[in-house]
Amino acid sequence: MSPDDPPRILLATAGFGEGHHSAARNLAKALHSGASVEIADPCREGAPVLNDLLRSAYRVVTTYSPRLWKRIYHSVEKRDFSKERIPFMRLAEKALAARINAFDPHVIVSTYPLYPYFVRRYFDAGGRSRPLVTVVTDSIEINAAWRFAPTDYWLVTDAATRRSLIERELPEARVVDTGFPIDPVFNTLSPLSADGPAKPFRVLFFPTAKRPTVRRIARAVLDHPGWPTEITIVLGRNFRRLYRRAREIKDAYPGRVRVRGWSKRVPQLLCEHHLVIGKAGGATVHEALGARCPMLIHHLVPGQEEGNLDLLRQIGGGSLAHSEDRIRTALRDLLADNAAGWRRQKRALARHARPNAALSAATFILQHA
Repeated sequence: MSPDDPPRILLATAGFGEGHHSAARNLAKALHSGASVEIADPCREGAPVLNDLLRSAYRVVTTYSPRLWKRIYHSVEKRDFSKERIPFMRLAEKALAARINAFDPHVIVSTYPLYPYFVRRYFDAGGRSRPLVTVVTDSIEINAAWRFAPTDYWLVTDAATRRSLIERELPEARVVDTGFPIDPVFNTLSPLSADGPAKPFRVLFFPTAKRPTVRRIARAVLDHPGWPTEITIVLGRNFRRLYRRAREIKDAYPGRVRVRGWSKRVPQLLCEHHLVIGKAGGATVHEALGARCPMLIHHLVPGQEEGNLDLLRQIGGGSLAHSEDRIRTALRDLLADNAAGWRRQKRALARHARPNAALSAATFILQHA
């Protein structure tokens, strides 16, 4: 390809969980200087109203009914997506085919597990074949929809995930460990040092939509005895729902609480804080890893997020703390003996951090253009 005719890369994503969109956005940033890139959400483009309804339902079920979601998640193991013909998915499949026809990409990259099945049917129906790369946004616990995807390559988040897929009989040469594509800006940032001061101990908190947890978790952090603590609460899409409760905490602990809505500075915030408390989504866990920021998981979606927690535990950089008592206990352990536990986790994360993962994945994709 000449500079005047750069390779065209189509990134297909979906809004069922933040990890798919995050991976696509970050890959687009990494590919920007070497390719012409389009990001497409075929589910939204094919049926925007129904897509938004299903996304809302997904968030409600995963937040408030995790046991129900676990049954749904494991039922997927028995499905044959090569023959799936749900009306909503047919509309998404047509939208993806239209995007491929219009953009004519040299490489198709999917960050959502169902799109490779759509693309394969597009090829089988006479569409011009081209490389298909699937970016797996989960770790270790990988659903059948990902594993059986008819793709040329799987790009995975870590060595343990690669081993688990090879053990499940995926071809070794086609499972490539590039790391989760976090924002390339992580490669330019300087996280807090494991040898630096930890007073005050700054905690970054991403709450779910559950109202009571904001105050309970914040108090568990701020009431830690014998060690000064501060907290930054990032409300995101839950700003209107949770702001009043977050404001109560801010008023009750003057000078120790910051409240943010949406923030484009999440990488910087992670590098500026000593600890992050959040849900076990793929993007959040790997951003914490990229920032060498130890993590406590306060909400776990059964199925796809269990592997993300397993990865943190294997590395030695985080744990599950799904109640106020667990968070108090975890903080006590991290901060004992001049924060020896926290420093140990920081060093463990530094050994496994992949701040350049998006660039690694982009390089691999361009090599196949």
